[in-house]
Amino acid sequence: MPRGDKDKYTDKQKRKALHIEQSYEDRGVGKEEAEARAWATVNKQSGGGEKPGGAGSKTAPQAKESARSDSAKRAAKSRQGHSRTSQLSLESQTKQSLVKEARSQGIKGRSTMNKAQLVEALRKQD
Repeated sequence: MPRGDKDKYTDKQKRKALHIEQSYEDRGVGKEEAEARAWATVNKQSGGGEKPGGAGSKTAPQAKESARSDSAKRAAKSRQGHSRTSQLSLESQTKQSLVKEARSQGIKGRSTMNKAQLVEALRKQD
């Protein structure tokens, strides 16, 4: 039988568990097993009994707003024809990121280049 109280579950989660439980019982599964399976299914689908908007949110509203603003600024620059990679930021990127950028710019021999060579090749492209 499932443990714990179900107060933290939303009404929708409770209805879903009841519907799943009834479905299992209709197929001949015992009451306790059907209830356990139903709550396990609800937990797997929705991540448990945390009500939305509670302490489960990991990103602060200010951080979300800042991220949106930064994204909008990058999009505006890209629409104006500015390169995604600035000259100063190339060194701070990983080699894997530089290889992806080189691929998007059609730089030949990128797979055999080291990080410094990739940075140099990308600078020549701009």
